[in-house]
Amino acid sequence: MSKNNRYIYLLILLLIVAIPAEAQCAMCRAVLETEEGQGTAEGINNGIIYLMAIPYLLIAGIGIVIYKKFFQAKKQ
Repeated sequence: MSKNNRYIYLLILLLIVAIPAEAQCAMCRAVLETEEGQGTAEGINNGIIYLMAIPYLLIAGIGIVIYKKFFQAKKQ
């Protein structure tokens, strides 16, 4: 098994075994818990996690591009 395949399998495993996260502040939680249905609370949780993940993905993408450019220049 090549090194790249191991990383791909590890990434897939980590995505499958992701732990659900709840990311509400104390005030948001207090307001949303008084509600009958929990649909709004789940929507806010999903929105917060989405907004939190985007900067990390962008930084990771930029890091990968820089890493590839650095090693391509080194090989030539």
